[in-house]
Amino acid sequence: MNKFFTIAKLMASTATVLLLSVQPAHADTAKPRIALVMKSLANEFFLTMENGAKAHQKQNSDKYELITNGIKDESDTAGQIKLVEQMIVSNVDAIVIAPADSKALVPIAKRAIDAGIVVINIDNEFDAAALKEKGITIPFVGPLDRKGAQQVGDYLAKSLKAGDEVGIITGLPTANNGKQRTAGFLDSMKTVGTKVVSVQTGEWEIDKANKVAAAMLSETPNLKALLCGNDSMAIGAVAAVKAAGKTGKVLVVGFDNISAVAPMLKDGRMLATADQHADKLAVFGIENALKLLKSKAPIKSMGGFVETPIDLVVASKK
Repeated sequence: MNKFFTIAKLMASTATVLLLSVQPAHADTAKPRIALVMKSLANEFFLTMENGAKAHQKQNSDKYELITNGIKDESDTAGQIKLVEQMIVSNVDAIVIAPADSKALVPIAKRAIDAGIVVINIDNEFDAAALKEKGITIPFVGPLDRKGAQQVGDYLAKSLKAGDEVGIITGLPTANNGKQRTAGFLDSMKTVGTKVVSVQTGEWEIDKANKVAAAMLSETPNLKALLCGNDSMAIGAVAAVKAAGKTGKVLVVGFDNISAVAPMLKDGRMLATADQHADKLAVFGIENALKLLKSKAPIKSMGGFVETPIDLVVASKK
């Protein structure tokens, strides 16, 4: 009896999967369903992104439906893969994703494309080699992180001189945007001739960056600046600088311009950050998804790059 039930259940499950794979996503008359898959919602940047997307959908409720979700922390790659799997089973029309890992999310993105779902990449660009290996192209909608980081670094460089020792706290090594921001910081520091004594990951997190910054400050007593790949890590660095009694002596810069750093920019605890407009970034991705859905272009042939704005934000002048 149990064996028969198990076989029957398996057959029913297989039939369901087959049905999902052959049915069109939606009738032409239905509003498209777009899923926004973000990284950690514990990071204010992604909460701002989500709020911006929801506001846009509310203003365009006649054009599309929106599903938003995110993972527990920046490194929860497995959790994000499961979210995409759920969206595939839910038969959404498009997925707009900020991948936690530039390589690990490529296979599940391919599964979405194979299921007839439009995939748009935002914030953190998929790895080009991984995409090529899977034989797919995915449009990237986002800023030039290296250029943005160099803008921040160049502004910091005005307060430094050749030979000054600095440290860089970068994001996850598996995230392309983290690599690009580190490259931008290195570009600017090379121009001024500073000595980069350490490059370590803070994994995008406040607490982890705090520990990394504290260690750098202890190991390099004459450290002049900390360049952080996002503002969450900059917050951790600012706390470490304060604990070391070096506020005003060690300059801190970040990236993202989340509201939590506004007081730090106002009083000089942070020197600068880069605003990549979190409230609009997902919206740019959604609008491009809607265009592609309307065009009915072959999904497997989609690709390209849409640059979004990024602006330097500096400390208030005293």
